[in-house]
Amino acid sequence: MIRAGIVGLGWWGKTLVESVSGSTDLIRFVAGATRTPTPEVAEFAGLHGFTMKEDYADLLADAEVDAVVLATPHSMHSEQVVAAAEAGKHVFCEKPFALTKADAQRAVDATQRAGVALGLGFNRRLHPEMTKLRERIRSGALGTIMHVEATMTFPNALLLTPDRWRADRSETPCGGLTPMGVHAVDGMIDLCGEVEEVYCQSFRRAVEIDADDTTSVLFRMKDGMSGYLGTMTATGGGFSFQVFGSSGYVRLEGMTHIAGTPSEERRSRLFGTCIFKPAQGPAETWQAESYDVSRAILEAFARAAAGGAEFPITLDEMVHGAAVTEAIVRSADTHIPQEVS
Repeated sequence: MIRAGIVGLGWWGKTLVESVSGSTDLIRFVAGATRTPTPEVAEFAGLHGFTMKEDYADLLADAEVDAVVLATPHSMHSEQVVAAAEAGKHVFCEKPFALTKADAQRAVDATQRAGVALGLGFNRRLHPEMTKLRERIRSGALGTIMHVEATMTFPNALLLTPDRWRADRSETPCGGLTPMGVHAVDGMIDLCGEVEEVYCQSFRRAVEIDADDTTSVLFRMKDGMSGYLGTMTATGGGFSFQVFGSSGYVRLEGMTHIAGTPSEERRSRLFGTCIFKPAQGPAETWQAESYDVSRAILEAFARAAAGGAEFPITLDEMVHGAAVTEAIVRSADTHIPQEVS
């Protein structure tokens, strides 16, 4: 059993705690820390049986904590991962891992020097439908892969006030990219390999905060496929991920993590209708099973921290994902395509 500390107890930090509370023998939360302690947070900690620490440093100093789980603002991730590694703690970081390749590499290097496990919160990668899609591609059942695309939307930015960290343009560049779109970018890397070049346009249409709400990105993969990602943060919630091959396409539909929806729904019902349309013949349609991807990703991290199976996202993929994020933001700023370093 890995004894973990949760750092950041906003709505998503609480969701992570709820995903494993009383439902797994691999990991449990024994401590917590947050920048904004409130009676509600204290009540939540008591309900789930963990102790609140004064701050992150206090949590890292606790010998009863084996690992930390970071549900904190993106710009803090690199420093916090390094601090956890230097304290000898395994560390799980919510996405995005970092906003630049250099910060991601520095964090990875620190965990390697310390010999601690590093996990990253791209939980959709572990859903059974993504596993089946990966197997279709690698077996050749979809033929030559030509294009991959995703659209991710939610209304969350309509509810943000200027004092929330997610309303800070420096924390959430390109609107829905960091809260949602990086999941799709990780899926593209997983299924199609590294990204070579990106072009992004991003702007504000509907929200009152100083943040983009409409973002679209074109991709060129190193192996030759094209790609597209669209995110919107001020409309109805939805998710689609589609891979087109010369033998047919697979389309996965579902929902996004909409603030205010029940925790179980946010964790377990992200995938819904699935379609396989061969190049010739009728389409096959089915419904994805309910599957708690948040618990699955934390359990995968716990196994790695305990010396078991390696975490399913490689360190190279973590760093490359940050490099892609950096290139997308740079393209939005310059209005020209950018190579991924």
